[in-house]
Amino acid sequence: MNVLAILRDAWFFYSRHFLTIVRLCLPLILLESLTRVALDHWLANDAPPALDLLVGLIFYPLYVGALILFLDARSRGHDPALGAVYARALPLWPALAVLSGLGSLLILLGASLFVLPGIWVMVKIAFAEYLLVLRGLSPLAALKQSFIMTRGHFLLILGCVMTVLLPVWILEVWIAAQLFAEETPPLLPRMLLDGVVGLLQLLPTIMLFRCFMLCTEPTVRETDAG
Repeated sequence: MNVLAILRDAWFFYSRHFLTIVRLCLPLILLESLTRVALDHWLANDAPPALDLLVGLIFYPLYVGALILFLDARSRGHDPALGAVYARALPLWPALAVLSGLGSLLILLGASLFVLPGIWVMVKIAFAEYLLVLRGLSPLAALKQSFIMTRGHFLLILGCVMTVLLPVWILEVWIAAQLFAEETPPLLPRMLLDGVVGLLQLLPTIMLFRCFMLCTEPTVRETDAG
């Protein structure tokens, strides 16, 4: 399996279930954006540098955990109700928040040494969320196991991540430069941008789920069995 094949499968799943993914994740993505806007307005220049990270640790684990559970259910041929998905995702929030925080710190530490170590860390911990959500591992155990499982798959995982994230990052910077030239960007355009970018950034989660399944199962299983 190569990057283009995984991207094709992930895009097929993403486009086929787009409306469900929107209903599952977009409300929390927009709430996350609104929280950032409110805190920026409230704290102004007094906002701590780690504020964005802290806000992300509140919302990101919830909708990504729910998405991973939804992906797993669909790969098994089930069509779960969104309420049932969140009922399973909510108890995982504390562990996922810890994992996200540890992962972010590791990536920042690597990036502080140089850009390439940060990218290397990002690839090596790529399976940690799936191991925590689907295998029940603790945050530290998930990180350790992800380092082990990604051996021999570095270029495949790197290609899967960068083929989606790099264009999204470029698009985000370009749109932000066009819309938010003024010091205080309008609320609705900012939230719209955050919503679009947030939904696009879910595609790597779907691609990495496909990689995870390929690397953990002896037989290839389709990402979407339904």
